[in-house]
Amino acid sequence: MNTIQEILAFIMESLGTLFLLFVILRFFLQLARADFYNPFSQAVVKITNPVLIPLRRIIPGVFGIDIASIVLALLVQILIGELIYFAYTLSLMNPLNLLIWGVIGTLKVVTYMAFVCLIVLVITSFIAPYSTHPALMLIRQLLEPVLSPMRRIIPPVGGLDFSVMFVFMGLVIVQKLVDAVAVSTRLNPLLIVGY
Repeated sequence: MNTIQEILAFIMESLGTLFLLFVILRFFLQLARADFYNPFSQAVVKITNPVLIPLRRIIPGVFGIDIASIVLALLVQILIGELIYFAYTLSLMNPLNLLIWGVIGTLKVVTYMAFVCLIVLVITSFIAPYSTHPALMLIRQLLEPVLSPMRRIIPPVGGLDFSVMFVFMGLVIVQKLVDAVAVSTRLNPLLIVGY
């Protein structure tokens, strides 16, 4: 592997991961029924619309779930994996292996995103608990469908919200399960964006 290959792989992974984050955010914005007039929501919509709108004509939503966003996220992950593999080996990868790694990589990115959002939520709850910054409002809206049921099981005690800790634990468990599946497939971990 030479320096040019490493630079190409780095550029493809960086740009691909950024777009993949926007696609995944778009899916969760719709799933959480977040405020689409939020400036950050508008940015996500504008960035993903050129690819997502044509795809929605082919792949309709089911029961309010945006299947086209899921398919687009997998396609982006698969395309990036194939490009990185090609940059390193100058050959194409087996499509079945690429599909498996696409699913694994997309799940990893989702768990990382949720983890970062939870950390931001915890830190800002101490620093600026009543902030109305658009990014914080969006994070709260995205995490509320997960945190709300957990708060019913484990209500806040003395102003401390322990439900966040259990969601963190759940995310770590999901990451460990995804890692176990990744190890059992015995494929190249360099192909997973976010791995």
